[in-house]
Amino acid sequence: MSAGMEQIRRTVADYLVSQGVAAVTAWPMSPRKEEGPVVVVSLRGCQAQSAGFQDYLGERLNEQKGLWEDVYGKKAKITLGLDIYAGEREDGQAVQQAFDQLAGALILGEPEGLRVEEFSCGQTQYDGESRRLK
Repeated sequence: MSAGMEQIRRTVADYLVSQGVAAVTAWPMSPRKEEGPVVVVSLRGCQAQSAGFQDYLGERLNEQKGLWEDVYGKKAKITLGLDIYAGEREDGQAVQQAFDQLAGALILGEPEGLRVEEFSCGQTQYDGESRRLK
């Protein structure tokens, strides 16, 4: 995975943690040490597209220089997986409470530079491979 995509996953996980949601990125470099339910942030899809004529995105204020600068690039639509895992000793109520916290964090704010367009909730089930509720 590219460093840019890893940074997006890390930004989302850090934002969730700052909002009181236990979160980690998928496939971390070090072993996980979570207690209770945790949101695992993964990349499910990425679609880049031209933003406009010659990839013009608009203007952005450079606060260090105090000047407006033209910005060029592409827009990307990122689909993230926000899977909630809980230990096998936890119950569905713990997963539901974790989802409620996650939903609150996404409804009341967004990670800087990203816009949440939609999110949804699936059914809680037992994942035999990881021996956790998901």
